[in-house]
Amino acid sequence: MKKFAILLIIALCAQVVSAQNDYRDQEEINTIFSKRKSNGGYGAISFSYSEIDGKDAFNMGARGGWIIDHSFAIGLGGNGFVNDINYHNILENDLDYNLAGGYGGLFIEPIIGSKLPVHLSFPVLFGVGGVAYIENHNHWDYWWSDNESSDVFFVIEPAVELEFNMTRHFRMAATASYRFTSDIEMINTDPDILNGFSAGLVFKFGKF
Repeated sequence: MKKFAILLIIALCAQVVSAQNDYRDQEEINTIFSKRKSNGGYGAISFSYSEIDGKDAFNMGARGGWIIDHSFAIGLGGNGFVNDINYHNILENDLDYNLAGGYGGLFIEPIIGSKLPVHLSFPVLFGVGGVAYIENHNHWDYWWSDNESSDVFFVIEPAVELEFNMTRHFRMAATASYRFTSDIEMINTDPDILNGFSAGLVFKFGKF
């Protein structure tokens, strides 16, 4: 009887210790400041459509960042663009021109519900860029460099992305953004010519 009582006490003590360990593990998982952080990173390319001066424009971008605990990313990114406008006689000659440029800088990206198959992220890009008229009759290989036909600008571009977890290391997102720039100072050009919406797709590869 005494042996049975001793064995019963030992079993109960073991159960209490096990329950405490389980509770501690569960508590560590659930607390806001859990020590079990998981970091990663990703690289991405994007393709999107926008309007520049009311005309169709094509954008292509890339970015790479560090992901902190599945919920926040920070890194560097950039975009290039070109529109299909023919600027006849904008520089008082008979050549045709397109408007093209690019911008890049730092981005931050809050991510909501990263482990869900479909979730949201909110990247915001802060940077600088350049824009110019380019001559298109010779495969766009001549850039005007005078002060009247090119300019440098600051840009802020917030976006919302609907992300789909395709595999563990690949995500695809539908994106929509709005580009805010400082005033553009070029010949016969509206100061807010680059402000506007963009919409497209983003392809992300990495450890999420």
